Amino acid sequence: DREWEKERNEMSSILEICAGSLASCLAAQAGGADRVELCDNLGEGGTTPSYGVLATARDKMEIKLHAIIRPRGGDFLYTELEFEAMAHDVEACRRLGLDGVVLGLLTADGDVDLARTRRLVALAGPMAVTFHRAFDMAREPAQALEDVIAAGCVRLLSSGQAATAPQGAALLAALRGQAGERLAVMPGAGVRAENIAELAAVSGCREFHASARGAAASAMRYRRDGVSMGAAGDEFAREETLTAKVRALRAALDGV
Repeated sequence: DREWEKERNEMSSILEICAGSLASCLAAQAGGADRVELCDNLGEGGTTPSYGVLATARDKMEIKLHAIIRPRGGDFLYTELEFEAMAHDVEACRRLGLDGVVLGLLTADGDVDLARTRRLVALAGPMAVTFHRAFDMAREPAQALEDVIAAGCVRLLSSGQAATAPQGAALLAALRGQAGERLAVMPGAGVRAENIAELAAVSGCREFHASARGAAASAMRYRRDGVSMGAAGDEFAREETLTAKVRALRAALDGV
């Protein structure tokens, strides 16, 4: 009766949207997503959102809500201090009533950090745990998959160790076959309405992860030039999940 098994039995395919804001969460929900992975700092691949953002999202969302547990950008080799912060974040998500958390830890040699992943899975309690694309940086995918399963994760998010999931579709198919009924393999990275049907056919997977983002206009009327708050350089340009793009993904996936 694990959460992903229930989802698999209830619908033919599952669309997860990676949302970088509260507005993106609601856009994903309005567009027909089945689940949201809520992140901060998508430009760095996603980091843990604040408690306030998570609490507000839980209050507003009717679909399943997962949160990434990642204390910083960069590699997936974490210090003891960073791991302690991750453990606290998992516990906070559990207390808020989230449906799942998304995490990934590697050793210095490029293997799954099995011991510490197990500890976080135990802290997650009833929440579903997805192992994210840290897997795509692992040195030996077949063994890494076995370690992810042994740690107690119920889902793997992966691009098939390629730049995009369509490029890694052959490995994704092999991973799905290796996992069997033990874990759901969910392709992510470069998943769009125009390629999701072919990706489903080649990989044989039934869960898919996309951001469905596009340009979002700032509501600021006064704009000071020549001052930047960060490396991006333009505080008046950002991307959000767009309901129309989610609907297009949903329609393409439902047609598979």
